[in-house]
Amino acid sequence: MSTVPATQRMVEVSGAEALWLLEGSSLGQLVYMQRDLTVIRPARHVWEYGLLVVRTPAPVAAVPVTATYHAEEIRAVPGTGWTVTVAGPAEVITNLDEAAHYRRTLSGWTHGPHDTLLRLHPKTVTGFRLVRTEA
Repeated sequence: MSTVPATQRMVEVSGAEALWLLEGSSLGQLVYMQRDLTVIRPARHVWEYGLLVVRTPAPVAAVPVTATYHAEEIRAVPGTGWTVTVAGPAEVITNLDEAAHYRRTLSGWTHGPHDTLLRLHPKTVTGFRLVRTEA
């Protein structure tokens, strides 16, 4: 007797659950447009006081007024996981004390002119869970 493999589908989650999933992770990607091209940069993040603080290797001049941040955790073997996308206005953190705090808190990839700290104010939050359904 053979078993029918489980199918997978994406189920949309509420904004509160999506933020809860995002809060439990620390790795994602900052997505923005630069010279009519989509740029994806790896990033670390922390959710604090209703804002998403992101550390990414992107030049300050390239940081858009509105940014999109994407994080996911997909487990290939059991076929489960989640994906969350947050979009909203972004601002570069310029306060030296605050920047020093987040540089200690969030590990980065580069140090120098392309090591940028952003504060993203979420306007839209979209989240999905990958679930297994029996056929």
